[in-house]
Amino acid sequence: MAYNLLKGKKGIIFGALDEKSIAWKTALRCVEEGAQIVLTNAPIALRMGEINKLAEACDAPVIPADVTVTADIENLFEGTKEHFGGGVDFILHSIGMSLNVRKNIPYTNSNYDFMHKTLDISAMSLHRILQVAMKQDMINEWGSVVALTYIAAQRIFPGYDEMADTKAMLESIARNFGYQYGVKKHVRINTISQSPTRTTAGGGIKGFNGFIDFAEKMSPLGNADADQCANYTVTLFSDLTKMVTMQNLFHDGGFSNVGVTQPVIDQMEKQ
Repeated sequence: MAYNLLKGKKGIIFGALDEKSIAWKTALRCVEEGAQIVLTNAPIALRMGEINKLAEACDAPVIPADVTVTADIENLFEGTKEHFGGGVDFILHSIGMSLNVRKNIPYTNSNYDFMHKTLDISAMSLHRILQVAMKQDMINEWGSVVALTYIAAQRIFPGYDEMADTKAMLESIARNFGYQYGVKKHVRINTISQSPTRTTAGGGIKGFNGFIDFAEKMSPLGNADADQCANYTVTLFSDLTKMVTMQNLFHDGGFSNVGVTQPVIDQMEKQ
């Protein structure tokens, strides 16, 4: 059901790869709620994914951008301004990649060149996007930026490794830039700490199925899926949340506030 929450709004969706991705589902929901969007991803991701299918469904242009290259982001924003005839009202940062995790390198033996690349792509990219946006006056007054994160930024989840460090940095950037952009132009910046979700990126993390099963047993409402995350993201892009900023918002069925649940106790007692 659509409520026209984003009627007349314009935005950019970073990171849609395939139908499993939260960015993909968010793009569809934004359009259903009345928004116009531009889609973007790294050139290699565009070749690997199915974004043209999404672009057709959303009637949206695709503008490639490597988020580790400032010039690419500048070109993306210039192309978006040309397409819309002005700035945007919302941006979704749904970008994450870890070379150490992908190559199964233990956290205690991390390759630092890989770690630098992970930090650049998955966290510093948010700073770079916001810095260029501010310089180009890309985000309209009372605009909204959302970045996706995970509770491993605060707690230990073996196998998530350097991505946990990266998400902690991402959340810090959201708070720091949230203050600066809020003072300057009432732009609000938040992170959503989502339940473990079966996406293409998530599937590359060792033991990820275990994360999902454990979170399901630990969450009073169960895990939040990608479609539900898209719905929540839409509310943060809407005018209903104009005074919410610099927050790390848990969208996890209650997992983040639970110490233990009866299903987990019952499972342990069976062993």
